[in-house]
Amino acid sequence: MGKTLREIAQTLKDTNKKVQLIYAFNGVGKTRLSREFKELIAPKNEGKEEEQLIKVLYYNAFTEDLFYWDNDLDRDRDRKIIIHPNNFTDWVLRVQGQEANVITYFQRYTNDKLTPSFNEEYVTKDAENKDVVVRAYSEIRFSLERGNEEKIDSIKISKGEESCLIWCVFYSLLKQIVETLNVAEDDLRETDQFNDLEYIFIDDPVSSLDENHLIELAVDIAELIRDSQSKVKFIITTHNPLFYNVLYNELNNADKETDDKAKKSLKKRLEKLDDGTFLLHDSNDSPFSYHLFLLSELDKAIQSGDIKKYHYNFLRQILEKTSTFLGYKKWRDLLLLLPDDSHEAYYNRIINLCSHGKHSGEETSFIDDNDKRVLGYLVREIRNIYHFKDDKKS
Repeated sequence: MGKTLREIAQTLKDTNKKVQLIYAFNGVGKTRLSREFKELIAPKNEGKEEEQLIKVLYYNAFTEDLFYWDNDLDRDRDRKIIIHPNNFTDWVLRVQGQEANVITYFQRYTNDKLTPSFNEEYVTKDAENKDVVVRAYSEIRFSLERGNEEKIDSIKISKGEESCLIWCVFYSLLKQIVETLNVAEDDLRETDQFNDLEYIFIDDPVSSLDENHLIELAVDIAELIRDSQSKVKFIITTHNPLFYNVLYNELNNADKETDDKAKKSLKKRLEKLDDGTFLLHDSNDSPFSYHLFLLSELDKAIQSGDIKKYHYNFLRQILEKTSTFLGYKKWRDLLLLLPDDSHEAYYNRIINLCSHGKHSGEETSFIDDNDKRVLGYLVREIRNIYHFKDDKKS
């Protein structure tokens, strides 16, 4: 029976593990789960004025909302990111002086020629020609070095690079927190605001990273977790199978060095049911095989008859990964071994359904009975031809 996201959050809270690593497709509810978890651990106390110490720290889409673009539409010269006033970035950048580290991390994951610059405090004029003080570390501009030693200033970076920068600010905060809490005596720590911290919830920090940098990011996060000697527990959600695999393997290698079961990492998979409830499965496969997971999802859809257009996208991903592994130049070549002569028609059908399944409204739409039959046939034959393991027979 499915559960609400609040009940899933309670399950995560009740699990005595140092790390819980959760895989889920995009759109399942990872970000909403992080919010539910935050409200469960540290609900807002309306009407109470006393400052409370932080119990849970989270990175998700709401973290990115602290940053927004000023594109200087009037002059088109001074493009920059504005940072909403908040204690998070103020502590990292102004109090702790982590500006250089943020730039180093950002260039490591993106391009060492792309440089973010944080502003110092300055005075400008408003619409009424009155002086306005712009606080330090409230603006970020970007420059790009060229091979001829020239530099392009005030460029606008991509959405993926922007997400990466925001993650690097958060990552700098995490490293500082881990170092602070590793000091065992509370009165010797540089700040007491993290003394009550119980959880760090990280939701999908891997947007638009290439595979090499994605692996590096997973290794860095695993190293940070291994360095943490405090009571803080980590919950990490992702839609990216490579990130999921690398992070789990890095943590699993560390698990072997300890007999403390509470410190061991735990893999899970979040699934959204048709009635809007959720299931949280233990995922014991190591490593996590994304194409096999997609194949199992196809098997379930075929068995239930609840086949939708996006299942053809699953099939295409399986074919693409299999063709790469087997050395075929094109995934369509895998269809040549089908026992009939309709491989070109099957290829066109897959392409047609995939290309018309990009929008959310179409992703959830049903397909006709003939396409359901074709999908079942293709999955069955591809499984047999390329000898995928059939868990139902094992």
